[in-house]
Formats: sequence, structure tokens, C-alpha cells
Amino acid sequence: FFHFYAGICSALKLTVPSHTIHGVEGQALHLPVDYNFNATASEIQIIWLFERPQTNPKYLLGSVNQTVVPDLEYQHKFTLLPPNASLMINPLHISDEGDYIVKVNVRGTGTIAASQKIRVAVDVPVTKPIVHAEPSSGVVEYVGNITLKCTVEKGTRVVYQWMKNGKPLLAGPNYTFS
Repeated sequence: FFHFYAGICSALKLTVPSHTIHGVEGQALHLPVDYNFNATASEIQIIWLFERPQTNPKYLLGSVNQTVVPDLEYQHKFTLLPPNASLMINPLHISDEGDYIVKVNVRGTGTIAASQKIRVAVDVPVTKPIVHAEPSSGVVEYVGNITLKCTVEKGTRVVYQWMKNGKPLLAGPNYTFS
């Protein structure tokens, strides 16, 4: 479910999702864009740029009417099917996180233009957790402590939750967490 934000410039209305779109590393991500105008058009141009903080925007691809002109460096990764202005990123990498700028120009009697920005966040799936016990063997009954250490190899926004008999374990006199 998307909330949409419309940018209106003259007679051209450009609609994109208003919030950050989350994609999963290694999968495809669709950036939906809708536009409409109440003018006669002889040419419709769509341009996509990508920008990371403190860097110049990079040209990804563009189109005039039905002809797509990709940046050759990225041509196998980004897809545009004009007159649809939506962008397909496939596959998504962690380095694709940033702002995507779409600009639509419509030429008729004059030229009208509108642009919008979509923020993309890339999520890396969490790998299976690994639990280490210290000491690694022997029974710790009535004496001493045992330390259980949980780690994951990969994953963004990882949250750890210890459970005992299917119920969340809370800190107390017998358990401490770090």
C-alpha cells in the first residue's frame, strides 16, 4: 500500500510514492511513477538520475517517446518501458541505496516539466543465527556462569531476542544481556 505525493508543474502532474521504498538485496525493485498532462504532446521525455549523499547525480537512462537511451554502464540493471515512467532495478545491490530522481518533460506548443525524488533503502536478509556457549562443554549446575553468544553473518536492522520455552527472556538476577 503506497501513499502518493503529486508534484504539479503547470499542466503536468507527476505522482510517486511519498515515502522510502524498501527493497531486498539481490531481488528486483519497482519504482512506480505515474504522470498525466492536459496538453497536446509532440514529444515526451523521461529521465532517471541516481544520487547518493555528497555525490553528483548519475544519469541512469532516459527516453524520448518510445526510444530508450541507457547509460551503457548500467543498461543491464535498469529498465524503463515508455510511455510508462516507472523504473525497474534488477538486481538490487546495497550500493543502490540513495535517491532516485525522475524528470518528465512534455513538449507541445511549449515545454512543461516536473520532477520527483524517491528514496530507496536496501535491506539485506538476516542469515541464520549462530549461538556459541562458553564454557562450550560440561554442566553448569549450581555453580559458575554460562555465556551464550549469538551472531549473524549478514543482515540489516538486526534485532536480538532471547527466548526460554517459547517466551521472551527478561533481564533479572539470573540473566544479564549485553
